[in-house]
Amino acid sequence: MRLFLGIFLLASAGFAQADFYLKDGDRVVFYGDSITDQRLYTTFTESYVLTRFPQMKVTFIHSGWGGDRVSGGGGGPIDVRLQRDLIAYGPSVLTVMLGMNDGRYRAYDPDIFQQFSGGFEYIVGSVKGALPGIRITVIQPSPYDDVTRAPVFAGGYNAVLVRYAQYLGELAARENLTVADLNTPVVEALQKAKSIDPALAQKLLPDRVHPGASGHLLMAEALLKAWHAPAEVTSVEIDAESKQVSAAANTKVTDLQVDSSLTWTQEDAALPMPVDMKDPLIALALRASDFVEALDRQPLRIAGLPRARYVLRIDGEMAGSFGRQELADGVNLALLPTPMAKQALDVHALTIRHNQIHYERWRHFQVPLQEQKLERLQPALAALDALEAELIGQQRAAAQPKPRRYELSPE
Repeated sequence: MRLFLGIFLLASAGFAQADFYLKDGDRVVFYGDSITDQRLYTTFTESYVLTRFPQMKVTFIHSGWGGDRVSGGGGGPIDVRLQRDLIAYGPSVLTVMLGMNDGRYRAYDPDIFQQFSGGFEYIVGSVKGALPGIRITVIQPSPYDDVTRAPVFAGGYNAVLVRYAQYLGELAARENLTVADLNTPVVEALQKAKSIDPALAQKLLPDRVHPGASGHLLMAEALLKAWHAPAEVTSVEIDAESKQVSAAANTKVTDLQVDSSLTWTQEDAALPMPVDMKDPLIALALRASDFVEALDRQPLRIAGLPRARYVLRIDGEMAGSFGRQELADGVNLALLPTPMAKQALDVHALTIRHNQIHYERWRHFQVPLQEQKLERLQPALAALDALEAELIGQQRAAAQPKPRRYELSPE
């Protein structure tokens, strides 16, 4: 039985990783305007990769600049931005999300659109020329909220962004690029959230342009779906009556003991998505979307239990109380306050910290001081790089799953 489970674990983990867009050793640059500059959908994406594929080493660089268009912006003209903030990092993977500012917050204008389309094609051509073999994901721009509030002009600004998104889909097909739609699923979630709680739904995109963390979580989902991200963290099925582990995926189950209580040890190959379930906006986003089903499934199914209700503890910590039928149907551990979920949140905290160090280095030292002849600038930048590398080391160490002891006892 243990040999079978080991083979099943390796096969399921290997298939998920083989199908995923990112590979070991990839370097990813997220490029865009202020929505990318928020470092939210990007850090959610990074933390997903760290927690779902803890053995895979992928580097992430966040290069969004508020106000940017395809021509550049506050960080300099497009050629400066591309060379300094993208090409210099030598990425193997690039995501580009532009368009929100390019449409200029007005009704569709064909001349403005031509500037956008020509500029976007220039970006793609420049990057491909400088970095042959790079894999580019074109992101169709996230929405302007014309759902929870009335449009400011006939048809609404998001309809303009949808037209830009259609063009980007066509460009991706021509240039053999990956495309990720960050507009449609967020609009659908806004519509559903509005039907659940109209007042709270407005806070998903509080200024109609920049999503809060809850909106960015849905955007990260859309990007990860485009990258064929696996939905399953782990999956375990136990038959209490026969005292057997019926199935296990992406984990190894050992030392199963069945008496009045059930105990066992799990060595998982992944952690759940770091999500703050106590945040009411996150909770609303999850209710209004398929995020859990699409990216965060960690089912535990236990059949053949004799008692009506049971308490589940993991490493001695209370995870929840469940009825016999609930356990037979399956409980999603990813939604519970488990030690694994807490560990994943620790990983995400380190993701945010190392990206903040990079941001400070880039925006407060490298760019504003680059024209001045300062002997200590390069040593200072190198010291910040070393500090970020140390945090990344801690982040990757924190992402490694640990053996966990489970106990299911009658209530």
